Amino acid sequence: MDERLQVARLSVASNTVLVIGKVAIGWLIGSVSVISEGIHSGLDLMAALIAYFSVREASKPADESHHFGHGKIENVAGTIEALLIFIAALWIIWEAVHKLQVGGEAPEVSWGAVIMALSAGVNYFVSSRLMTVAKKTESVALEADAMHLRTDVYTSLGVLGGLLLLKVTGWWLVDPLVAIGVALLIMKASWDLLHQAFLPLLDSRLPEEEEEQIQERIERHAAKYVNVHEVRTRRSGAERHIDMHMVFCKRQSVEETHEISDTVEKDIQELYPKSSILIHQEPCNERCGECKLGNNRGNR
Repeated sequence: MDERLQVARLSVASNTVLVIGKVAIGWLIGSVSVISEGIHSGLDLMAALIAYFSVREASKPADESHHFGHGKIENVAGTIEALLIFIAALWIIWEAVHKLQVGGEAPEVSWGAVIMALSAGVNYFVSSRLMTVAKKTESVALEADAMHLRTDVYTSLGVLGGLLLLKVTGWWLVDPLVAIGVALLIMKASWDLLHQAFLPLLDSRLPEEEEEQIQERIERHAAKYVNVHEVRTRRSGAERHIDMHMVFCKRQSVEETHEISDTVEKDIQELYPKSSILIHQEPCNERCGECKLGNNRGNR
């Protein structure tokens, strides 16, 4: 099985167990902070399911209806995940504020502390595994899922700390206040994810660092062409799309210019294997006497 699908399934399985455990224990001990973490994990489970199906669909090759492949499915999935997480954070704040208004009693913390510690450990392992595969395969959906779970690690530790403080002090206010803190962290993760997943849907250019690396690969072959202009880049899921206009001496043959273009493409794909490169070849319209490349060819 594809390594991406393996870790996506692992995320689905671990989140299913944690959702059941957190919600059940939170309900039994009456802790809104533990229940809020259960809701958070529920959104993580939904995100994991979306990631699994989007990775499976995005791996399909281009077809008659999708000439450029299915890579943007991962970006759509990431955008949906971000919006769902934001909605969940608002719900947590609503419940916590309600508890602050009506008051309450300090919940029993022992089982809540156990499930929070277990959740932090499991999610740290799964998120590390997801991030490793996401970086390796450049999967936006898996990276989004990994970010969700890593946030869950921090929020679980935060709830654990709140429960321990609650145990020592007996202040029931600690429970809803920790829940609000968890929700604010979730909102921050939601915004970061939305920014990362949504922009490629608008065909935003690649990061400046990546474009500089691509330009360096192109310039390695500067002695074989006149100039390059209108270099454009964008990303679709794990795939990078690059196109450019490359000007050649008009005395060069079609076969030679094609061979040079192929060499440039292979050089860029060595850097970014999952990239699609289109080079538009143009003849130079200047007098050959003004071009070193043309002069060299004219003297042959």
